[in-house]
Amino acid sequence: MKVPKSLLSRLPKTDLHVHLDGSLRLESLIELAKQEGITLPSDTPEGLKETVFKAEYRDLGEYLQGFAYTCGVMQTIEALHRVAYELAWDNIQEGVRYIEVRFAPFLHTAKGLSLQQILEAVCGGLQQAKEEYNAEEQIRSGEQPPFHFGIIVCALRMFNEHIPGWYGNFRKMFTQTKEKDIFGLASLELVKEAVRCRDALNLPIVGFDLAGQEDGYPAKHHKLAFEYAHQHFLMKTVHAGEAFGPESIFEAINFSYADRLGHGYHLFSPDKIRTKKVKDKEAYVESLIRYVSNRRLTIEVCISSNMQTNPEITSIADHHFGKMLAHKMSVSLCTDNRLVSHTTVTDEYALALEHFEFTPKLLRDIITYGFKRSFFFGTYLEKRVYVRQCIDYFDKVWAEEMLEE
Repeated sequence: MKVPKSLLSRLPKTDLHVHLDGSLRLESLIELAKQEGITLPSDTPEGLKETVFKAEYRDLGEYLQGFAYTCGVMQTIEALHRVAYELAWDNIQEGVRYIEVRFAPFLHTAKGLSLQQILEAVCGGLQQAKEEYNAEEQIRSGEQPPFHFGIIVCALRMFNEHIPGWYGNFRKMFTQTKEKDIFGLASLELVKEAVRCRDALNLPIVGFDLAGQEDGYPAKHHKLAFEYAHQHFLMKTVHAGEAFGPESIFEAINFSYADRLGHGYHLFSPDKIRTKKVKDKEAYVESLIRYVSNRRLTIEVCISSNMQTNPEITSIADHHFGKMLAHKMSVSLCTDNRLVSHTTVTDEYALALEHFEFTPKLLRDIITYGFKRSFFFGTYLEKRVYVRQCIDYFDKVWAEEMLEE
């Protein structure tokens, strides 16, 4: 199905999986680096695209190298506020009406900022953009749906001395503790602070995530943190099946109580199963697919990102998004990292429409899933009203386009 990009950009959309530190404007990265005295491989956008933020990467490791620079400039309240503010407007300008911005606060503590300061700064930037946009006439009149956002706090499967504050503190506190247990204790401390900031400060913290290298750093090490999130009504989404096999997705569901799955690409990869406990790999995968489908666990699909980090995917048409569609799973198209993957939400929909079988109904359904499966910061009744408003606006824009044709 062919849909003009101009129409895709007008349609109301969501981004449920977008990393703050992977979505800076290049110009802002360069300017912030100069302010902080950080040397970049190049001081021009063109140069950085050649040296760091490439069109293609060898693997996930190379893909992640650029985050050393982005996180490096995001160590002050002013920088965090600015990056969040600009991300909100970048989304608004392409028709995205709801985003859930995720980031790991641990990565922004190098200059001594507290978790609360970090969370407040990011929320402040997003809130400023939200208030500016929602004050415009087309929003106040009800002609178009407003912009909303939520924050997803990322725990890390592992960290090291590159996070000086947290690594040092936890090493001092738990000198006799195994490394893997320190990671879990840090995650527990993080989720407790996230819940406190949500409840005491009314910050729109809507979810808890687990990010980082899957291989060798299983979700079960962070079970206590996710139990705490679960017991305090904080929704959960977990990076799983991005660069590891189906058992990672199994762990996300069973040890992290996942309400959504980040990437989930290798859900359909029995050949990636490593545990010897699974005797019939095909049957295991079929059962896992059935479970995810029946639970309507939405998969946050990031096509461009997966193409860049997984050399096994030789063409977009081979991406497992097609299998997700064939199984009629709940999916939502996301960017992952707007800068690192050189993409937008509109671009992701354009790629999907070009390489997979779509109907107008399927496009509407997938966009609707993004709104319905969001971790909206508000009551269920408020969410219903907002989702209905966005769906009605989708129908209005689509009908106008059909009339013009």
